[in-house]
Amino acid sequence: MKTKIEFIFNQFEHGSNYVSSKELISGHINDSYLIETNTCESYVLQRINHEVFKDVPGLISNKVAISNHLKNKFQNLDKSELHRKVLTFIPTSNGVSYFIDIEGNYWNLSIFISDSFTHNVVESEKIAYEGGKLFGEFLNLTADFDADQLIDVIPKFHDMSFRYSQFDDALKQASEERIEQAELLIDRVEILRAEMHILQKLKSTGAIKLRVTHNDTKISNALFDKDGKGLCVIDTDTVMPGIIHYDFGDAIRTICNTAAEDEINLDLVSFNKSYYQAYEKGFLETVHNALTPLELKYLPLGAKTMIFIMALRFLTDFLNNDIYYKIKYPNHNLDRAKNQFKLIESFDEQMKLIF
Repeated sequence: MKTKIEFIFNQFEHGSNYVSSKELISGHINDSYLIETNTCESYVLQRINHEVFKDVPGLISNKVAISNHLKNKFQNLDKSELHRKVLTFIPTSNGVSYFIDIEGNYWNLSIFISDSFTHNVVESEKIAYEGGKLFGEFLNLTADFDADQLIDVIPKFHDMSFRYSQFDDALKQASEERIEQAELLIDRVEILRAEMHILQKLKSTGAIKLRVTHNDTKISNALFDKDGKGLCVIDTDTVMPGIIHYDFGDAIRTICNTAAEDEINLDLVSFNKSYYQAYEKGFLETVHNALTPLELKYLPLGAKTMIFIMALRFLTDFLNNDIYYKIKYPNHNLDRAKNQFKLIESFDEQMKLIF
């Protein structure tokens, strides 16, 4: 008797026979399965969480369009090389890019990139540099794609006015006890309010143009070969219009913290300047020619802004009595916010040494 996973897999035009499957424990939102077949190809079958992503057909359309665009840039590669360089999505027998099961779940299928490796944390300047090259190349190769063709997968995802509005509302209803516990961080939020709106104002006035952006540039969304060379950018579910500073900044936030984002010993939290410089070097090698002088000028602010937006979200959730992020103990979100604000402090200190 066929399993549910085998049945769903067979709705796609892959030309292979199902052998086995296993769940991939990697993402926090979607469910993914590695499908082994009787051919040389393996596949990744993914269920997109339609509770989180409200327009799944639009999301899948986004990533398939970007994948096809990238493939056109690598026409010199043979088929096997191309499948290692760009995500390849397989259509269903009906010619669409997703299958809807009887429960209303959306599934898509892509070719698994074998002999590839991911890193959950950066442990060398080489990996930071190669990660920078890979994400920079992604932005460079999509610079001529009309971002207006993409839907906003998560509206207001990096909208600073929206995040401040959430914070202001949380502060109004927060308990006196929580306000007192977070007093120093609340003061810091007010001090940074004007600076943290700079990029959004440049975006809204058109001074910095909308581009195709990945919007989840943690290092685990980059594949590397056995020698540590960058292969392919993956997990393109959040591809949508944005500004380049979001992608640069989010990568820096996750790469350059010397501690976990909920480390309570703040003496261990600092900004790794050497990883920043290595990532920036690789990033600019591949995307520099696609950037305007104004975009280049504000790249460091992109890093500070993305660290801050996570600090603000953690603090807001603490003031809201922890309704969004899962916590392991009562002040978990407050500790996360303290951690990110310490990272901002260290970032400012290290930037003085660089510039």
